[in-house]
Amino acid sequence: MSKVWFITGCSTGFGRELAKEVLAAGHQAVVTARNPDDVKDIVADYPETSIALKLHVTQHDQIKAAVEQAKARFNRIDVLVNNAGIGYFGAVEESEEDEVRRMFEINFWGLANMTTAVLPVMRAQRSGHVVNIASIGGLVGFPAVGYYNATKFAVDGLSESLSKEVKPLGIKVTVIAPSGFRTDWAGRSANDSKIKIDDYQTTAHTNQGNIRGYSGNQPGDPTRAAKAILKAVESENPPLRLLLGQAALKGGRNKLNELQHDFDTWEETTVWADSPKA
Repeated sequence: MSKVWFITGCSTGFGRELAKEVLAAGHQAVVTARNPDDVKDIVADYPETSIALKLHVTQHDQIKAAVEQAKARFNRIDVLVNNAGIGYFGAVEESEEDEVRRMFEINFWGLANMTTAVLPVMRAQRSGHVVNIASIGGLVGFPAVGYYNATKFAVDGLSESLSKEVKPLGIKVTVIAPSGFRTDWAGRSANDSKIKIDDYQTTAHTNQGNIRGYSGNQPGDPTRAAKAILKAVESENPPLRLLLGQAALKGGRNKLNELQHDFDTWEETTVWADSPKA
């Protein structure tokens, strides 16, 4: 059955490929970007089933206007994909507050505000699916991207809570956690801290160099990622978390092992912390 998809950040990367896949599969799509001219080519072949809208997710008035235009055009919103986001490189001590706050405004607050703007539509329908593009960096922390990790950990936590709140209302939630994909994330979509502290050369600086160095050559295929997201949304029982990429799977399993080790090793202390009632 055809669904109405609302996708943020469609000028490049996952958002762009997903918009193309959704439309090719026969769905309807609200294709958004800060500059609608960047996505006109996507909607050109689907004039009856798509619309290109201007949207910067940090602008409340643009969020409200885009949701209203989507409702006016298609009467409903079945799938919200919160894809818009940026990166930022720097050790935690090196990171500049204004850059970090800007990233939180886009990666977390933009996503949260988009979600709360669309939820009334989905609640009225008693159906819907919120898809939040996070990262394996929302489950595993890495040097050089500590604050980026923090935005994605926040997305993961918000999404898990949201899923429990809206499940009785017929609304589903899925968090997408990719590893390295051939998008602009490690290229023009991520700034570097201007502060450099030599003590972080072997940790944050090395990892930053590695990530920058393989930008454009990551193993992940954005087109396959789009197909995977479409498959998850169309499934009867979609996952709360969908890892994408072998590195994501390896990192996720390593994290599970680390958690298990710490929980088991410190079990006695953990249980002891509960004092018996008098």
